[in-house]
Amino acid sequence: MTAGGWKALGRSVTACLIALSALALGAPAAQAKNGDTHITGIGINQTLDCNESTLLVNGNGNTITALGTCYAVTVQGSSNTIIADNVINDITVYGSDQAVFYKSGDPVVWDRGRELGMTNRIDRVPA
Repeated sequence: MTAGGWKALGRSVTACLIALSALALGAPAAQAKNGDTHITGIGINQTLDCNESTLLVNGNGNTITALGTCYAVTVQGSSNTIIADNVINDITVYGSDQAVFYKSGDPVVWDRGRELGMTNRIDRVPA
């Protein structure tokens, strides 16, 4: 085997060992208390109980009102509006022209769309 071949083999073995050691440590504890809520579509207008879980919205032109406490909110697509009573962990937004408003909580906000030059609105609003 050539020196380049040994180098490639060494990198592959190292990657496998890292992956196996991560598996040996066990999977992290579940983040959401009662499972995630997925909303996928176009033009959906829905009110739901977040039930201390993660709300994932994917699509275009959806308006979702999340009552109660959400563990996290993740939005993908464009022109979605999410209004949440309480978000305790994080809000992650992909895409453009998204609006995520929350009334309470101190979530970490990660606007991935803005990183790519897109415009989104994420803000705390009065309860």
